[in-house]
Amino acid sequence: MSAPEPALIAGGATLRLSDCAADVVELVALRGQATLLADIARGQGCSLPARGRILRGAATLVVAARPERWLVLSAPAACGERAALWQSACTGSAAVVDLSSALAVLQLSGAAAAQLLARGCRLDLDPGAFPPGGAAATLIAQVSVVLAALDSGFLLLTPSTTARHVREWLLESGAPFGLQRGAGVTVAQL
Repeated sequence: MSAPEPALIAGGATLRLSDCAADVVELVALRGQATLLADIARGQGCSLPARGRILRGAATLVVAARPERWLVLSAPAACGERAALWQSACTGSAAVVDLSSALAVLQLSGAAAAQLLARGCRLDLDPGAFPPGGAAATLIAQVSVVLAALDSGFLLLTPSTTARHVREWLLESGAPFGLQRGAGVTVAQL
């Protein structure tokens, strides 16, 4: 039996885990069409970041964790509406996949977020190695996660089928840090 850990956060700092309701549309550039897709995205009010980065648009957050693939997060709309909009705009330049039901979107915020994630993540989360605006596909607690560094903490996108495991792992591992369940957040608040 191991000794209980003392609280790791002093001075009342708060670490929060919040769900984020979002439509998630994946854009996959067809061969040789990435430049055209970037132009189309600009016409839709967002820019496509380089791999390993995130960018904010007027009403979107775009995550690029894989080559020539972008996850576009936006406020929830009617079922399939965002994907249909992108599909119409991207015909011939990209495959469009609605991942809104397939991915759970979580926000881990607070000063000790990187310290908590380091307990189960294989990435170096030091701000010098993974600064705000960075994104990567990795494993956390043996589950596939797309991780993005935000100014306020981290964004985690994980398969809906394993989201409960990720939440429970974060809540248990975060207990010594004073982790609390937060109210839901919006894409605009990320």
